[in-house]
Amino acid sequence: MLLSIFGASPITDEIIPRINENVPKLIVYAVPVMLLFTAIEYFISRKEEKELYQDRELMGSIFVGLGYIGSGLITQLLLFYMVVVIYNIVPWRMELHWWMFFPAYVILDLCSYWAHRISHEQRFWWCTHITHHSGNKYNLAVSFRLSWIQQFKIIFMLPMALLGFHPLIFFVANQVAVLFQFWVHTEYVPKLHPWIEYIIATPSNHRVHHGSQYKYLDKNYGASFIFWDRLFGTYQPEEEKAIYGLTTPIPYSANPIYLNFHEVKDIYHDVKQAKGLRRKFFFIFGSPTAVYHYKKAQAELANQKEVEVAA
Repeated sequence: MLLSIFGASPITDEIIPRINENVPKLIVYAVPVMLLFTAIEYFISRKEEKELYQDRELMGSIFVGLGYIGSGLITQLLLFYMVVVIYNIVPWRMELHWWMFFPAYVILDLCSYWAHRISHEQRFWWCTHITHHSGNKYNLAVSFRLSWIQQFKIIFMLPMALLGFHPLIFFVANQVAVLFQFWVHTEYVPKLHPWIEYIIATPSNHRVHHGSQYKYLDKNYGASFIFWDRLFGTYQPEEEKAIYGLTTPIPYSANPIYLNFHEVKDIYHDVKQAKGLRRKFFFIFGSPTAVYHYKKAQAELANQKEVEVAA
């Protein structure tokens, strides 16, 4: 039995193109369906006079999403070859069985939890994720806000590749995980049964993650399963209605370049002005929250000095 699972042969150069062609482009196929449900939510919210959408922000989400698909198509081949190389190196290569998707998906979700958490705790990685939190409204279109440089975080998924899962399983599980997060970005789905809320990263759990209130900050990182947050102490139930967006909200914008790279620009500006290597590293790798409070304190100190000089 074990040999039938771990006895896979290396993937040869002749087979690689055929396997790559067989990786289904699930995200590309799902785009029309996602746009349809987004349109339905948009028109229902307008009919009910709920301010769930802002038109300029909606266009920004769509442009960012289309750019993400484009960047993903460009990088997918490189990532595929990287995963194949790892698969060929490890001696415990697993055979391609359809049911391997399920353990792979759970392990991928654990990796995703830590990738997501680190993206909130280190500013270097935060700039690959801030785009997703930049919306001041919460709706299905927010799921389109995936950073164009998010693919760098694939390194956090390498433990799954190192375990010997077949590359086809790896990429199918990764795409399903991305698509799962579409439905959680809505206010129309209320809290579900307590057991579901205990296990699954539901819309209620994910609304907390997008909240900017202090009690909601850096909570509920789970992508598909919320029990990781319960296990690692980052769980927060939905209580009062979340105030969405960043702690320092950005303007409504349809400019995908701005939405993807404004934090990169801020990091460059902060590092350029910082004195000393330690302070420069703080602005790159420090906690985004710590950087925010430091810059806020510095601004208040500068304002106080201006007042004193004027007096």
